[in-house]
Amino acid sequence: MPTSEAAAIAVELRTAMGKLTRRVKHEDRIPLGQAAVLGALDRNGAMTTSDLATDQRVRPQSMARSVGLLMEQNLITRRAHPTDGRKSLVELTDEGRSALEAERGRRAGWLAQAIEAELTDEERTLLARSAVLLDRLATR
Repeated sequence: MPTSEAAAIAVELRTAMGKLTRRVKHEDRIPLGQAAVLGALDRNGAMTTSDLATDQRVRPQSMARSVGLLMEQNLITRRAHPTDGRKSLVELTDEGRSALEAERGRRAGWLAQAIEAELTDEERTLLARSAVLLDRLATR
């Protein structure tokens, strides 16, 4: 059972992250779920739809829909699995990689401007240290 201090921090953090996520979404051109799939393929290389679903913590049927939409946009492609003929691998196309880089640039650009405009040097240092902790919590 978490302490009351941990619970209070969790509530504040969840609220702040929700606000920040919603604000960054205004910069998006690719829906968040689709951008997450492109990002996973960029980080991990080719993956099966099932592995993508596990990675993104969604149902395989939901991932199949996302994969279909991304394929229609020519952002990803499908190829035969090299060792299992029943499976196929999904991977980024050149167009998908370019779209992902542009999306990341828009998001990071807005956030970098906000950090520069709103935070002191000391606050920026604290935020940088906090990013490591947030990543650790996200991978728990």
